[in-house]
Amino acid sequence: MATGQTTPKGELPGGIGNCYAEIPLHSPGLWGLPDSHDFLIFTLPRLLLQLAIIFLLTQSLHLVLKRIRLPRLISEILAGIILGPTMLGKIPDFTETLFPQPGEIFIDLMSKIGYIFFIFLSGVKMDAKMVLRSGSRAWTVGLLAVILPVASFASLYFGYFSLDENMHRYRKPATQSIFLIQSLIAFPVVASLLVDLKIMNSELGRLALASTLISDLFSNLGLTIFSTLRIGVSAEIPMVIFVQSFVLLVGIILLIVFTVRPLSLWIIKRTPEGRPVNSVYIVCASVTVMLAVILTDNAGLNYQYGPFILGLVIPDGPPLGSTLVEKLETMVSGMLAPLLVTYCGMKVNLVDLYDLTFLYWVWVMVFFCLTVKYASVFLPALACKVPPKDAAALAFIMSTQGVIQMSFYFNNIINQTFDGETFSMLTASVLLIAALSHFCVGSLYDHTRIYAGYQKRDIQHASSNSELRLLLCTHRFDDAVAIRKVLDASFPCKESPLSVYALHLVELAGRASPVLIDHQLGQKNVSGISRSQKIVDVFLSFEQQYLGSASTHFFTSMSLPRFMHQDICSLAFDKLASMIILPFYRKWNHQGKIILDSSNIRTINNNVLDMAPCSVGILIDRQKIKRLTSQSSQSTMYDVAVVFIGGNDDREALAYARRMSKSPEIHLTVVRFVSWDIDIRENDWDAVLDAELLKEVRVLGQNQDNIVYREERVKDGAETALIIHAMEEAFDLIMVGRRHRDDLQQLLGLNEWNDLPELGPVGDMLAAAEINRPVSVLVVQQQIVKNK
Repeated sequence: MATGQTTPKGELPGGIGNCYAEIPLHSPGLWGLPDSHDFLIFTLPRLLLQLAIIFLLTQSLHLVLKRIRLPRLISEILAGIILGPTMLGKIPDFTETLFPQPGEIFIDLMSKIGYIFFIFLSGVKMDAKMVLRSGSRAWTVGLLAVILPVASFASLYFGYFSLDENMHRYRKPATQSIFLIQSLIAFPVVASLLVDLKIMNSELGRLALASTLISDLFSNLGLTIFSTLRIGVSAEIPMVIFVQSFVLLVGIILLIVFTVRPLSLWIIKRTPEGRPVNSVYIVCASVTVMLAVILTDNAGLNYQYGPFILGLVIPDGPPLGSTLVEKLETMVSGMLAPLLVTYCGMKVNLVDLYDLTFLYWVWVMVFFCLTVKYASVFLPALACKVPPKDAAALAFIMSTQGVIQMSFYFNNIINQTFDGETFSMLTASVLLIAALSHFCVGSLYDHTRIYAGYQKRDIQHASSNSELRLLLCTHRFDDAVAIRKVLDASFPCKESPLSVYALHLVELAGRASPVLIDHQLGQKNVSGISRSQKIVDVFLSFEQQYLGSASTHFFTSMSLPRFMHQDICSLAFDKLASMIILPFYRKWNHQGKIILDSSNIRTINNNVLDMAPCSVGILIDRQKIKRLTSQSSQSTMYDVAVVFIGGNDDREALAYARRMSKSPEIHLTVVRFVSWDIDIRENDWDAVLDAELLKEVRVLGQNQDNIVYREERVKDGAETALIIHAMEEAFDLIMVGRRHRDDLQQLLGLNEWNDLPELGPVGDMLAAAEINRPVSVLVVQQQIVKNK
């Protein structure tokens, strides 16, 4: 009741005898109080102060701990421990003033509401169909990760703890709950770990997600069955209650599946493509989450199962899943759900411990469960031929713990299955296991080396008559059109066929799991296919034009932008591609004005350049710009130029251009820039390789009319820049290498003005925004071979 509204003790409206307590809600202000500290007796200002202290402390700890690769969960638990009876709670009147026991109900309710929606969003992000698509390796690891621990825990409990006469009978239910909770493998916790460590798109990350999803679904199913059966076998509960509970449970699941799923599909059909779902449906979904909690809680199950099943039924991804996540994620995952972890930490007391014997057994059980879970993942992974280091990392990933385990422990202390000491030890174990998992996985798994190439995968070292494999990445339809021109110039023929792997990159929204759609396998993803179809048509027409000489394979990657480079590199690695061609992050319209400047695309390109298992090309497309003169536009030849200064990247660009020159419709001009003071040392291996390759080009130029070789002597970078800018009007495509030696006289002064390091000094010149010519540029980086 608000301040000032009181009811006399022993009296209720209508004359019914009872007592009411006054609940002061709003403060009249500091000037209306006799003591400035009295505002803490009012519920609302005290709650706001509590939230401010909790989040300020949590964020401050995370700012420090993230530098040593510790997850946010650690900061949230530590914040609770600091505010609890372990540390600040020891200060006289601290807890009674800031966190009095009567006011805990408000933080408790907010944390529960946040956790409910966190579980709901976790279900929305899950792709249940991944279980059906998972291979035998994920099924083997996922099932054994549940079956082996449960069997081991059951044998230990019934073989020892249940027969131990020295253990108090009230401790045995706690022991049983510890074993059950320790056997859980929570998908949301694992997904958060993979995102934090930036390995979600790696081969290990995909295996971990698929295995964890299988384990999570089957462990939840097992716990549901166990909870229902425990009601049935209990001597204190009549059989009719068990039957009613079971029927009610099945009825709730069927109600959610057969009502929410059709309604979700109906909402998706009513939503125009590319647009978010109407806000009215988001409000209705939020209300449905509350109703699901009420239904499952009254069915005798844990309240979290209702929103989880509801989220699992709703289709993930755009438009409905993505809109739900976009609208709710920030408030839920950023504020309300972490509140539960901190609130649990505030219940931890690591100072006042009495029953040390049972606490010793708690740690023994935790260590035993962790060891069994680790072995249950590590050994099956080894049997499935996962490399030992990856198998060890996978075991740590699936053994991690987080907010899901914390919620179950908290429910047990509320139900008085655990006492405060047991809960404190188990919360401390979650903190240690989460920190250990992050540290060990980060140490075992080096995501920067997973795509390292130990064999030559480039164009220069490939046989002239061998199949050329290219991985082409597109974000927009314009990218596909631009790359198509390069493919036509690549001259696919039966003697030297071209194999194209086209990858459409779509930003992930409303999913926890990234999706790589292989269109050759008939995989279906409605939103992904509808977005990709126009791009697919471009490459299909290319394949039909060069039937028998070119083959195309289509993929769609739906992922977070910061992980897209992993999909690109892993696909190139799997398909033995010789070159990855990426679109530049800027686009121009017909008037030469920039219409797109995407920092996300630039970041993806930089990451691919660092990690690629083969050569990489960045295509700067200006085809849309109208030519100032009509002379070149009337030519049927496609004029290609190679700017050759020297080095691995220039040789790779020239090797690709030499392949193009086999086409009678290509006119190739190789321009070599030579310093006035030539100093070629005999021991300069790069110079020797350059000379050999240029010699071959000169020989080809003597036999082919469409190849021209010329040399330009320059004093410094300024003269080089003048000549290169003069080439912009004469050619359709200019190919340049990305990296050059810093001491080259031909580039003197250009490195200081390099605004785009990913393009190198020459590419940076040709990518300038003020260039108003329809010339495209391909900046080439040869494969970086890692020998260790």
